[in-house]
Amino acid sequence: MKKSTLDNISVFLAELIGTGLLVMLGCMGCVSGLGHTPSHFELCINFGLIVMIIVQVFGCVSGSHLNPAVTAAAWVYELVSTKMALAYVAAQCIGAFMGYGVLKLLTPATVFDTALANGAGFCVTQPNSAISNMQAVGIEFVATMVLILVCCGVWDPRNAKHHDSVALKFGFTVGALAVAAGPYTGASMNPARSLGPVLWNGVYNAHWIYWVGPLGAAFLTAFAYKAVFRREVPVEQLNHELAALNTDKSNA
Repeated sequence: MKKSTLDNISVFLAELIGTGLLVMLGCMGCVSGLGHTPSHFELCINFGLIVMIIVQVFGCVSGSHLNPAVTAAAWVYELVSTKMALAYVAAQCIGAFMGYGVLKLLTPATVFDTALANGAGFCVTQPNSAISNMQAVGIEFVATMVLILVCCGVWDPRNAKHHDSVALKFGFTVGALAVAAGPYTGASMNPARSLGPVLWNGVYNAHWIYWVGPLGAAFLTAFAYKAVFRREVPVEQLNHELAALNTDKSNA
């Protein structure tokens, strides 16, 4: 069924606000100098829980992609049209820019000035100086590949009746991947999340890594999963399973 203009606007706003909250609240959890310096594990758990919250709120509206790489995979999976995929990415990039801007308004300027003086800028994803750019691309590729595998598994028609805990699945996935890949590249896995802080700080060196790695992983992984693992479920069987699930919920 074709979506109305109002539906498309609500999807755009959900991605814009959702990605804005991801960048604002995620980076807010990275602030030090206000009486507490968060550990690496705290930063990762914070980003994961923020993703969980946003997916819970906006998942029913837009799917809560919050990430051009996820949108690219959804396009491969034929969940969104080319036109809508472009709208998603635009909303995500604008939202990331706005989210970081709101954080700057709410946070002492010294936090941002100090970070920029000591490096690329506050919450700007940069590869660890001990690894090469190609290694950084590889880390972002692998981390995003795992994230997209989770997406494809959730989107698989055979999983249609197992969507109650989707917010938790994605939250813990992002948190776990951030714990593993964070020391290497900051574990962005999300071009929009990296773009927002970069636009405000004006430090673009190595920023290409956070587009090439995640988007390359998104396209290749989604194509591979769709070709090798995805299986269609007959409509009659799917309707029967969903009806049985709804009956179980109503009787609970």
